Amino acid sequence: MRIILDADACVGHGRCYALAPAVFDADDLGHCVVLQSEPSPDVEDAARLAVASCPEDALTIEE
Repeated sequence: MRIILDADACVGHGRCYALAPAVFDADDLGHCVVLQSEPSPDVEDAARLAVASCPEDALTIEE
């Protein structure tokens, strides 16, 4: 799996880094930063939940 961020769509709700802090972080403005674009197996479930929870659909998964 590979995570793709549309940085222009992100408005900084913070759900991604709240749900999967090993995969996502925030920049100085609170917008998403992807720490692991290809998450390790132990955090894949959390990453999928975080992507699905993005209200702006700024994150997608490529299998």
